[in-house]
Amino acid sequence: MKDFLLNVTRYPRYLIAFGLGVANSVLEPVLARGRNPVTAVALIGAGVSGLLSLALVLRAMVSPAPVA
Repeated sequence: MKDFLLNVTRYPRYLIAFGLGVANSVLEPVLARGRNPVTAVALIGAGVSGLLSLALVLRAMVSPAPVA
């Protein structure tokens, strides 16, 4: 039973390490490209557009269907 609990406690640490590794791999090139002002504005616009799209899609999925 002790081995089982030890094994189960490893999964959250793995998930955190994996998530931080993916975030580092994605953010490092984005931040490097953000040094150019034109590219920085484009990246900010793409980020805002992505978040707005995600919010609208989630709102459409969660809200009840309109009554006709």
